Amino acid sequence: MKLLLAVVQPTKVAALREALQQIGVTRMTLCDSLGYGRQRGRNETYRGHEYQSFLLRKVVLEIAVNDDFLEKTLDTLRNVGRTGPEGSIGDGKVFVLPLDHVHRIADDVVGPEAI
Repeated sequence: MKLLLAVVQPTKVAALREALQQIGVTRMTLCDSLGYGRQRGRNETYRGHEYQSFLLRKVVLEIAVNDDFLEKTLDTLRNVGRTGPEGSIGDGKVFVLPLDHVHRIADDVVGPEAI
């Protein structure tokens, strides 16, 4: 079992959700986040005053998958989350973490079946 943390652009969430549903990934958690990487923020204007915004809005998708779903989930996140055919800075990252134990609270199912 693996836990995927996909940091993506907010504009990609709807397309990612649909694409993940098509491959059989039907559960995920979505968290709003702020951060920066190679983009280093951007200049914005508010009421005629320009200022530097260092933190950019991103969305973190938390997706728990069984090992047999890992590669197709990663492929979907990479292909749908990318802007343009070659991608660009700011498209995001996917972190894959081991998931040792899952316990579904509603009916006490434990292990891969709980995902």
